[in-house]
Amino acid sequence: MVTRTVDLRSDTVTKPTETMRVAMANAEVDDDVLGRDPSCVQLEKEMAKITGKEAGLFVPSGTMGNLISVLVHCDIRGSEVILGDNSHIHIYEHGGIATIGGVHSRTVKNNDDGTIDIDLIEAAIRDPEGELYYPTTRLICLENSHGNSGGRCLSVEYTERVGEVAKKHGLKLHIDGARIFNASVALGVPVDRLVRAADSVSVCLSKGLGAPVGSVIVGSNSFIAKARRLRKTLGGGMRQVGILCAAALVALQENVEKLESDHKKARFLADGLNEIKGLRVNTSSVETNIIYIEIEESSQTTAAKLSKDLEDYGILVIPMGSSKLRVVFHHQISDSDAQYALSCFQRAVTGESNENGN
Repeated sequence: MVTRTVDLRSDTVTKPTETMRVAMANAEVDDDVLGRDPSCVQLEKEMAKITGKEAGLFVPSGTMGNLISVLVHCDIRGSEVILGDNSHIHIYEHGGIATIGGVHSRTVKNNDDGTIDIDLIEAAIRDPEGELYYPTTRLICLENSHGNSGGRCLSVEYTERVGEVAKKHGLKLHIDGARIFNASVALGVPVDRLVRAADSVSVCLSKGLGAPVGSVIVGSNSFIAKARRLRKTLGGGMRQVGILCAAALVALQENVEKLESDHKKARFLADGLNEIKGLRVNTSSVETNIIYIEIEESSQTTAAKLSKDLEDYGILVIPMGSSKLRVVFHHQISDSDAQYALSCFQRAVTGESNENGN
């Protein structure tokens, strides 16, 4: 019988803390569709301040935040956005920018570190003289930290170079910053500095920050005014949303400082896993809270089987194909949990106990 559960499926699985629940119960609320919910207004202003942008808008999810942002910048059907072939927007958001917005994706190869070569971005920009035949390039999208690359961080210097390309060609730059606070902590760079070159940013509240629901998109006042109308169109306008925003405000106050600990525990587990015969982790790629684990053929197991074996010990992970697992740390995973997880991996793969585990 499982007596202990360590949920490493994602940083979206956290439960509201007691402080959050108290804040939610006591939240001052009003109708946010009318723009009058004081807790929501406070959150939007705080996020705009943190990111160095003029205004913010609370939305139910990161997917909606990215969709709205792309549609504001690409407000003419048949517009084109340049983005990474391994990006969240391209892979995991149901093609919404195309199916709902009529926006065409022009994908460019993501490097292992989540970047896209600058020259490839510039080469992907459509020649205006071909507008009779081609979609019109209007937007470039980056993702920081980059989830499918294992939570790798994009530097200020790189982001600003992309911003310069965008300005040179009259384009906008959007950053999917679902885990921008993880990148900020890992790089030791304030969030506003990381996103200075961006015209808009989507920041998730329910990943590393540990709030139960929502994202905030930020940008100029005119951008947010258009975004607010699109949010209503997409069914994202909610009424007494301050109940949710109150928890997010607690997350900003209490959980940002915990991200460094999440990263340290991820590196501890990555180093330990890499010592287990049959598993392989590129430990140099573990910059934040995400680990990708390669299962070698010699282990004679699969991602699905190993995931099931780990679940029998109470360790929850996500298979990513036939020979890869993903592990994500969050503030509700303790040092002891990380040690226990390592011990369970050891037993599940080799049948032996690890001296670092419980």
